[in-house]
Amino acid sequence: MKHFNWLFFLVFSILPSLGFGQDTLLISKADILQKISSQNLQLKISNEDFKSAKADYKQSNSLFLPNLSVSHTGILTTNPLMTFGSKLNQEILTASDFNPTLLNDPSRIQNFATKIEVLQPLINVDGLYQRQAAKAKMEAYQLQTERTKEYLGLESNKAFMQLQLAYKAVEVLEKAHLTANSSLKLVDNYFKQGMLQKTDLLSMQVGVTEIKDQLQYAKSNVQNASDYLASLLNEDFNGKTYKPKEQLTSTIEVESVGISFLDNRKDVLAMTKSNMAYQKMYQSAKNNFLPRLNSFGSYELYDKNIFGFQAKGYLLGFQLSWNIFDGNKSIAKAQKAKADFQKSTLEVQEYKIKSQLEINRSDRQLKDAGNKVNLTKLALEQSQEAYRIRKNRFEQGLEKTSDLLQSETQQYQKELSYLQAIFEYNFTKQYIQFLTK
Repeated sequence: MKHFNWLFFLVFSILPSLGFGQDTLLISKADILQKISSQNLQLKISNEDFKSAKADYKQSNSLFLPNLSVSHTGILTTNPLMTFGSKLNQEILTASDFNPTLLNDPSRIQNFATKIEVLQPLINVDGLYQRQAAKAKMEAYQLQTERTKEYLGLESNKAFMQLQLAYKAVEVLEKAHLTANSSLKLVDNYFKQGMLQKTDLLSMQVGVTEIKDQLQYAKSNVQNASDYLASLLNEDFNGKTYKPKEQLTSTIEVESVGISFLDNRKDVLAMTKSNMAYQKMYQSAKNNFLPRLNSFGSYELYDKNIFGFQAKGYLLGFQLSWNIFDGNKSIAKAQKAKADFQKSTLEVQEYKIKSQLEINRSDRQLKDAGNKVNLTKLALEQSQEAYRIRKNRFEQGLEKTSDLLQSETQQYQKELSYLQAIFEYNFTKQYIQFLTK
């Protein structure tokens, strides 16, 4: 007698064994997509990556916005220079303060200074390219987040179809178990009438036991599929079993899969944006040799008392700075940025080639899956007819028990193979849509 092990390994290779949960919850594809959008951990992580990149881009606003700071400083000193300067800032300097004795050995003085300082960048070429790089990086993460959402849509559909397949396998094996029990009763009656040998009865009992074992295994895989779906939804899966509202269809829907340009796919666009970010960083490193122009200003208030505003003054200025040589650091930084940019360009090209190969391979797989569905359907119909004929002949005493048992086994093997073929076709079609979306 042939066993079901090979078939179940094929059907449930991705589902580990567990048992049924206590609570069964009906769920639809629409429910899954809605929950994934708000609950999936992978999508939440991707959103946080985007927020981080967006914050980096916002930091580059410092290229245009002023830096404003306020400080209040108090000192108590007998230092000659500080004493003279404090009196000058407080506008209390007199002619007697120029006495050499007082200048060299002044009395203690306290000074409180309130300072409002503004720094305004004017021209910073390398910073502008860094800002453009940060923007490209942010847009890349945004596109990657959208692509992650599309991938999770594909994965949720796959998990839902796996759950449908698991329930359908249970249904098929329950029917097989009933049929096997019916055949067992028939064989048992024939044995009691002396028409069959003990070995025929034992063979049929072994067949029923094996089907019962496979049925329990299929029920465990229902729980596995349910647990995996719960993990995608970020929900507690202990003591809980999902059941699909829509059952696995026994036919396939053949339709053309629209193919868009690969360059418009969000993950490819994300890599292109990332490559642009590397390009801008390289341009920034090259322009690091250019001078920077900044302006600054301050408004100062002085008094001998804390938070006093007796004297005041302001300062305005411009600074043009040019880092002519920094120990070859800028040159090496530019070389590294160039290498990173060139590497990123090559990675984009490689990714496009691999993506196109995957599309071509999946397109061929879809055609093969369609042929497989048709062949397994034909095999199922033939096995059903063969079983019907053998059962009629067995009841007339014209067939052996082993032949009937083999025919029963083959019938349900072919039915499970047909369901698996439908699953493979439908998933491959959705996968191509994901690859070309």
